[in-house]
Amino acid sequence: MIDTRVKIAGVEFKNPVTTASGTFGSGREFSDFVDLNRLGAVTVKGVAAKPWPGNDAPRIAEVYGGMLNSVGLQNPGVDYLINEDVPFLRQFDTKIIVNVCGHTIDEYTECVRRLREADVDMLELNISCPNVTEGGMAFGTDCKMIEKVVSAVKREAKQPLIVKMSPNVTDITETSRAAEAAGADALSMINTLTGMKIDINKRKPILANKIGGMSGPAVKPVAVRMVWQTAKAVKIPIIGMGGIMCTEDAVEFIMAGASMVAVGTANFVNPAATMEIVSGIEAFMEKNGISSLSEIRGIV
Repeated sequence: MIDTRVKIAGVEFKNPVTTASGTFGSGREFSDFVDLNRLGAVTVKGVAAKPWPGNDAPRIAEVYGGMLNSVGLQNPGVDYLINEDVPFLRQFDTKIIVNVCGHTIDEYTECVRRLREADVDMLELNISCPNVTEGGMAFGTDCKMIEKVVSAVKREAKQPLIVKMSPNVTDITETSRAAEAAGADALSMINTLTGMKIDINKRKPILANKIGGMSGPAVKPVAVRMVWQTAKAVKIPIIGMGGIMCTEDAVEFIMAGASMVAVGTANFVNPAATMEIVSGIEAFMEKNGISSLSEIRGIV
């Protein structure tokens, strides 16, 4: 008998598979292809206190082993999420994780306050947003800034708080410990790596924003290494992500120390990837006589 359940900050998930924010919309877009009841959770696209238009097009580019995106966190705002997306997702037997974004600490806290009474299970704080009051530096690359925004959001949050870590730092364990010290209940990692692609015929970057976030299988070794390092440096759970395309990838993250995994770019090339990974983890456990994921978590 296998048990795929996972508990993070008091929230129990029936299995360790969720979606990566920004790759699955609100779940509605994938519901014709994916049985949402099979997923441990759906992590919705980033939401802000007010609607964001996002960046100019083109804002997606395919690269070797993945993709670049500079969508710019386009979203219809938190009120739309509460009134439309949450009721839709509550039809299904899955947990709801809401990714929260903002350009300033006040924007973050306003959004979180609006979510206090919403029927959602956890919040995921996107600290890779540019802090406009600090000249555009991403919140998640500076320990003092991380502590400032995480502690401010934690004071306002009713639901447990996951902090999504940026890989664009010198030492991921330092920034992760800063998030933990400021009150994070869990971490998710990694967010995208900063990248660029140039059209050599037009002699200019393909993305209108010039640079974007790289995701996909090419980033997986970096992500696994960062999860492994961080799992040894913090005491809170980790949701691992970054290039997970199949069951083997997901199990790698768990063995590196992740409690859950999030599937992102794979959804674009295989809409059924999440369900296949849920079934694959179950099959792996049965084949190897593993009754609980705790037996292999952090085993490396």
